[in-house]
Amino acid sequence: MILTIIGWLFRIVSTLLNVYAFLIVIYTLLTWIPSLLDTQPGRILARIVQPYLDLFERFIPPIAGLSFAPIIALLVIYFINNYILVWIAEIIVRLVV
Repeated sequence: MILTIIGWLFRIVSTLLNVYAFLIVIYTLLTWIPSLLDTQPGRILARIVQPYLDLFERFIPPIAGLSFAPIIALLVIYFINNYILVWIAEIIVRLVV
């Protein structure tokens, strides 16, 4: 029973990370057409995604006007989703079983 609940929780977290990664990709594509960022959905998306991207832009400044922060941000989400969550799940399973 407990493993089923834990499994569902990890699936939910994994799905949320995937959705957030998708939002980062959409936001990055929208930055190529600045007029789209001025729309209401563009502003909402910026409020959701930009704080996370700002963390990486502090350490990786744009080079020649190109920001590599979205790439690093997506790699961090990928690493968390595919390695950290799996590692935590394995530890929990060993403790419960």
